Amino acid sequence: MDITPLAPLPVDEALRLQALRPYQLLNTMRDETFSELVRLAAKLFNVPIGIVAFVDEEEVSMGLNYGLPPDMDRVDRGETLCSVAMLSEETTVFENLHDHPCDLISPFLVKRLNLGFYAGHTLRTEAGYPIGVLCVIGHEARTFSETESELLARLATVVMGLLDLRLHLLQQPTWNQQLWEAIYARIESSVTRLETLGALAAWEAEDGPTAQAYQASAREESLRVMAVLTEQIQALRA
Repeated sequence: MDITPLAPLPVDEALRLQALRPYQLLNTMRDETFSELVRLAAKLFNVPIGIVAFVDEEEVSMGLNYGLPPDMDRVDRGETLCSVAMLSEETTVFENLHDHPCDLISPFLVKRLNLGFYAGHTLRTEAGYPIGVLCVIGHEARTFSETESELLARLATVVMGLLDLRLHLLQQPTWNQQLWEAIYARIESSVTRLETLGALAAWEAEDGPTAQAYQASAREESLRVMAVLTEQIQALRA
């Protein structure tokens, strides 16, 4: 399922950039919760790279990432798929960029990342402005099912909720560090479990019943952690 959205730049680009500004602070913070969050995204879809990308006027900031080279935290806006994925209402998927390259991404980035697969879902503010993308990237071509697309969309909603929550907490004179650390601990625990399930599945025949059972357990874990995180976000915002 290869989807190539051809969306134009948003008419309300100035308002979108204004909505983005508060979140850019989070891109520069060293917060282990977000480090674990992008790691969770990568492990959930069994790919080496997970990114929360913020799309600015001229650049895409990717400081919140798992698996990128240290010097690739910023790229020109016109050279990355995130700029296009941000404008889509649906999950944007490129299943095989080796055989079906996309002109919307820099050949240098494709070569540098050995980019074979990309899936991204828009991060939208409560007012509806697209400010970036949650994306997962792989070196090998792979299929991406409708179920996985829906899962990435749900995770993007959780990511946006955590970004909003962190901004909310930064504005409080006193905030509950313990509860924020509890969110980190829950994400870290889920990542560890997904890594274990992935390692166990790798020892089994890909289509065998045991591997499928491990994969089912991984899906259940992902749904469980998203439900728990949603509850924690709502509790802290109450």
